Amino acid sequence: MTEHINNPLLPGGGIHHIAVRTTDLTASLRLYRDVLGMAIVKEKEVPGKRLVLLDTGDGSHIELAAPLDSAAPANTQEVNHPLQHIALTTTDVPGVIERVRSAGYEITVEPRVAQLGKSATTIAFFKGAAGELIELYHTQ
Repeated sequence: MTEHINNPLLPGGGIHHIAVRTTDLTASLRLYRDVLGMAIVKEKEVPGKRLVLLDTGDGSHIELAAPLDSAAPANTQEVNHPLQHIALTTTDVPGVIERVRSAGYEITVEPRVAQLGKSATTIAFFKGAAGELIELYHTQ
């Protein structure tokens, strides 16, 4: 994990959660809760959707948002969301990617070492249940 740096322009800054729109909450929970081991922190319904907040393991969160009415037509803007990827830290990129592969998810970048400045970083990417791109990241 990296050293915490105080951001004077965003006091107390950091990642609280990353929101992922999904049309299949069961499939998304299977990945985030069952395969990646994230605990459900909170569940609630708001107009038109159900929200599930999961702790990634360090106090940051993934928020899954699913429509309450699965037969409702999808909003093109919501389906084609601008989310590029979610980066999750882990000390075992190869082990996690094998667990993800065994669960049937598409691996888009196999584990490899990337030189990021002075640090060697192991990365890998896969597609999540809602089509989101997820990066596994570990700096040695």
